[in-house]
Amino acid sequence: MAEPLRLQKFLSRSGVASRRKAEEYIAQGRVKVDGKTITTMGEMITPGKQKVYFDGKEVVAEERFIYILLNKPKGYVTTLSDPQGRPIVTSLLSGIRERVFPVGRLDLNTEGALLLTNDGDLAQSTQHPSHEVTKTYEAEVKGHPTSGSIRSLAKGIMLENKMTAPAKIQVKRRGKKTSVMVITIHEGRKRQVKKMFQAIGHPVVSLKRLAYGKLGLDGLALGKFKILQQNELK
Repeated sequence: MAEPLRLQKFLSRSGVASRRKAEEYIAQGRVKVDGKTITTMGEMITPGKQKVYFDGKEVVAEERFIYILLNKPKGYVTTLSDPQGRPIVTSLLSGIRERVFPVGRLDLNTEGALLLTNDGDLAQSTQHPSHEVTKTYEAEVKGHPTSGSIRSLAKGIMLENKMTAPAKIQVKRRGKKTSVMVITIHEGRKRQVKKMFQAIGHPVVSLKRLAYGKLGLDGLALGKFKILQQNELK
């Protein structure tokens, strides 16, 4: 018989969401075990012996992990459902039968590299600040940031009562009214890049994530995806 697991860990291993997100789903009352709604953390379940349901559908443990890199277009949300009826990123994954979820998020109008998987442990480690997995973005911003402003962002600025971690920033090109910047960070605060440039008076016009660590898009067309191999995940 399978070893008992905490409910949130079972959900993450089954491809429902990362462990942190699974905890949110439990707290929201969206998870049932043998017909009983569970809203507190710490519930232990034995896979194969008890039936777990998420949003009314039985959760079956995945037999294999899958890792996908998607070049997300604008106009898609990085959630598994949307009450406003907007298109979701998983609708782009034609032919993928496994239930996968996005690792982190990209705003509706942000495009670029997005990891999706059913491996909750990998998702957790990728997003946890202690692992310092870098994310590189290309940001077109209004105006022309001064070298002093760029140095401030690189060192770290106060954002919502907390300093940002050091970042790598370079100017890719300057246009008449905008500048294109490349910025690498390892934090994952919500809309962090947009808020950083807003803080120095140069709002983001468009944003694209180029890479996780050394894992880049490498010519992957917008809206297309590829299944990652182990050597790429490293």
